[in-house]
Amino acid sequence: MMSEKSLVAKPPSGWLRLMLRLPILLYRLKLGWLLGERFVLLNHLGRKTGQVHQTVVEIIGHNAAQDTYYIVSGWGYKANWYQNLLARPNITVQIGRHQRAIRAETLTPSAGVQVLLDYRKHHPLASRELSRLMGIDLSAASSEALQKIVQESLPIVVLRPLQA
Repeated sequence: MMSEKSLVAKPPSGWLRLMLRLPILLYRLKLGWLLGERFVLLNHLGRKTGQVHQTVVEIIGHNAAQDTYYIVSGWGYKANWYQNLLARPNITVQIGRHQRAIRAETLTPSAGVQVLLDYRKHHPLASRELSRLMGIDLSAASSEALQKIVQESLPIVVLRPLQA
């Protein structure tokens, strides 16, 4: 259950919002491969309008054996793209040059903590920068503190391939 006061800072605006949306332009220009496999373009449908929306988010984990990717809703449970995935979890994504059909599912807080701990271990600089950008301390928080952050404010999503 989320608390009234989110632990995550409010969504970006102004220049920061523009900068964070630039990767969408790269994908539209067929240059998404420049981002490598650290970012994913989500093609999702609006839960109210049914219109196609695009969002680029960082991949915080990849399980090659299961062909799954992990992403985080950095601006919490109320982020529009996250709400759209809850309403319509079967979407298409593009990672680099590869497009695929997936199903998005929110992880339990304890599973989300494991993904964050692994991310922090393998990407310490990115973890510190994300912490600064979101206004929460992912890089030094204990497992218990991370559990609270994930449960209240920071959903972790797994992207699983749809079976043909």
